[in-house]
Amino acid sequence: MKTVLLIALITIAFTARVQQKNMAKITTDLKKSTYGNALLHLVELHSMAGGPVQELIDAIEELINDLEEELDELEFNFQQRTNEHNSLVIGYEQDIQDAVIDVNNTQDTLDNLLFPRREQLQVRIEQIQENQEANRKNYDEAVLTREQEHEDFEFQVAELNDATAAVDDALALLSSLTNPSLLQIKRFQNSLKNIESKIKSRSKMAPMIKALITLASNQNFSDQGVIGQIVDALNEFRNAIVDSINAQTAAEADAQADHEEYLEQLDAEYAEFQRQINRVNVDLTATNEKIDQLSEFRDQREADRKQYIAELELENNTYAEETDIYTNLKNEFTRELGISEQALSVVQSADFTNIQV
Repeated sequence: MKTVLLIALITIAFTARVQQKNMAKITTDLKKSTYGNALLHLVELHSMAGGPVQELIDAIEELINDLEEELDELEFNFQQRTNEHNSLVIGYEQDIQDAVIDVNNTQDTLDNLLFPRREQLQVRIEQIQENQEANRKNYDEAVLTREQEHEDFEFQVAELNDATAAVDDALALLSSLTNPSLLQIKRFQNSLKNIESKIKSRSKMAPMIKALITLASNQNFSDQGVIGQIVDALNEFRNAIVDSINAQTAAEADAQADHEEYLEQLDAEYAEFQRQINRVNVDLTATNEKIDQLSEFRDQREADRKQYIAELELENNTYAEETDIYTNLKNEFTRELGISEQALSVVQSADFTNIQV
């Protein structure tokens, strides 16, 4: 019986010594932090004041509960912020992708559709303008050619009128030859040569006047029958001149009418070219406006893309900073919670009256 009692006493003494060593270690650990020192001061003051132990235990347990609640709230808020961050990242990345698609599609439309279309329209306008220039060149050449032809006509008609007057003079002179003198004959022959000078050698009437000159040069004009033949020939010649004048006048009128019709045709053609240019210009203006609109849209979407990238970078940096804050706070709360639990174990120990801070 004594042996059993001795063993019990040894066990109690050993347990007390172990508890005392553990308490000393906990106290040493608490003294390592400001928060732990504050708790030890609280325990010491409460011990010195002789307050109820349970009151101190309740205070520390309430502090532990507050720390656990703050830690839970920190975890909850950070999880909410993480969800918000992930949602923002997904949104920004989608916005960036959409902006890239818009920029690429718009540039593709510009490069493959609108720019080639504008070039085609500009080439078409240049071609029509070249046609207009050719039209005006033909117009000017036609006017110049018509003026030259009209001048030739007037010159030929003037020659023929002069020839007609010369024929009339020759007929008048011939009618006065009853007993012609040599001088009168010479004058008549000279009048025939004057008629010849009025008629170009290329004229169809040139052989006729040459035949008359040959006939007159071999006559002494004493034979009235010969004179009658010459008069008939001269009248026939005069009629031919008048017919030629009438024919050339009619031909000139026809040529002028054809010329005016041709100029009207050229003017109508020029006006049609201008209408074509106007239509193409309308299309070109619309194309340029579309190019300006799409270029502005492309530039805006490129600016949007850069803005989204900047906002994404800012969000990532902000979240990284908030994560550091969260980690530090969590570590601090966890550390204070552990210290509070150690302080609670001190207060709950059998004896903490000898705690020295």
